[in-house]
Amino acid sequence: MNNRYSTSTPPVVLNLIIINALMLLVTELLPVGNRIVEALALFNPAGQHFRSYQVVTYMFLHGNFSHLFFNMFALWMFGRSLEYDLGSKRFLTYYMVCGVGAGLLQLLVGWLEWYFGGDIRALMAPTVGASGAVFGLLLAFGVMHPNAVIMLLIPPIPMKAKWFVVVYGVIELFFGISGRMAGIAHFAHVGGMLWGFLLLYYWKKRGAIRY
Repeated sequence: MNNRYSTSTPPVVLNLIIINALMLLVTELLPVGNRIVEALALFNPAGQHFRSYQVVTYMFLHGNFSHLFFNMFALWMFGRSLEYDLGSKRFLTYYMVCGVGAGLLQLLVGWLEWYFGGDIRALMAPTVGASGAVFGLLLAFGVMHPNAVIMLLIPPIPMKAKWFVVVYGVIELFFGISGRMAGIAHFAHVGGMLWGFLLLYYWKKRGAIRY
């Protein structure tokens, strides 16, 4: 992989990290932080707090520093090479489509859980975080750099990017369907990967990108 990927941070990745960090500071330090979260987090359409713009704004909020750190580290790790591969404009489009698509799938699943199962938590609990968009980046990295080696943290073993994507996708789908590890938007993660795959496929068919 080209050395520029590891020595510089391109503008879209850098500005996304800055915006997300600033939003956490605002919501944590300002007295109106809770009201900002209530306005910008993603609530289910069947609840009273839902606004259509939340499918965009939710991905710039995070619950705490660790939530922010891991998402931004993944954005920095995978996003740098992808922004160089796709160009800044197309990279931003991809990131936003994955984030919005992730939110839409999470909304659909939450609504189904409420409508058929009567789970009121699906209406009350908001979704926040860039995880859906980040999982879309993970998918793109695995598609465009399938044989790049990623070193896992737990367990500390190397794995090719294509298998890393498959393993993570299966795990998130399993947890989403089984209901285990509640409190995490597993279907948003799956949604980010799904919309990312569809967009990459569309661009490839049009000849806009090659992989």
